[in-house]
This record gives sequence, C-alpha cells and structure tokens, in this order.
Amino acid sequence: MTQSEIEASVREEGFDPAPVAPVVAAPGVSHWTPDGEVAPEAGPPAEDAVIDAIATVHDPEIPVNIYELGLIYAIDLHDDGRVKVEMTLTAPNCPSAQELPLQVKEAVEKVAGVSSADVEVVWNPPWDMSRMSDEARLALNMF
Repeated sequence: MTQSEIEASVREEGFDPAPVAPVVAAPGVSHWTPDGEVAPEAGPPAEDAVIDAIATVHDPEIPVNIYELGLIYAIDLHDDGRVKVEMTLTAPNCPSAQELPLQVKEAVEKVAGVSSADVEVVWNPPWDMSRMSDEARLALNMF
C-alpha cells in the first residue's frame, strides 16, 4: 500500500492525520516489498549464479555442459543487471550454432538480478580441446 493510499484510508475512517514526510528507504535498500520486507538495492548479478545458469546448457552432441567445454570466453556483469557473454562453438559448422547462444541467453536471463543478456559468438581465438576443464576431460575419457 502506498503512502497516499494509507492516508486516504485513514481519512475514510474519520481521522485527519498531520502531514508526514514521505517514507524513504534506508541506504542500501531500494524499496520495501509488499509484505514489508526490505529488498536490497539492485546490483550486478552474482557471477557464480550466471556460471551455474550457463552450465545448464549442453551441446546436444557432447554430454558435457558448454562452460566445462570451455566455450565461454567472457562474462561481463554490469551494475544495472545487463550481462554480456562471449562464447564460441566447437566448430564454425556446428549444427547447434543457432540454438546454443539462444539457450545461453535464456538461461542467463533467469538469474536473479539479470535485466538482460547479450550473447555474442566469437571465433578468435579458435576453440580447441585444451580449453576443456578437467571435469569435461574426465567425462569424455580424454585423459
């Protein structure tokens, strides 16, 4: 309920409250939630949460997530909630070239604090198996 709604409700009950200063959130608080809880100020989303979201995306031909495959080259988090991801693919003619960036965008946009995600596919430097994590190598028996 807003302050003006509260004042109108009080007047309906026959009270005429003295004017009061508007309620201002304390430093570090962006607003109060409807249930009276304090909502923190908006800030950049947590990098770990963005990485976890990206790790839910798998190349359909490889049973390892794209983060562990080393396909993510950069994650830029902005204070206003925008996230930019630079990624590559295992090959320029990858059959999933259209769907993987879209899946990354959709996964990142579900992360708390993210206002939008921009995913750019880059080809330099070219991907090679040395970019894979030890977990990915183990999963693919590449040790």
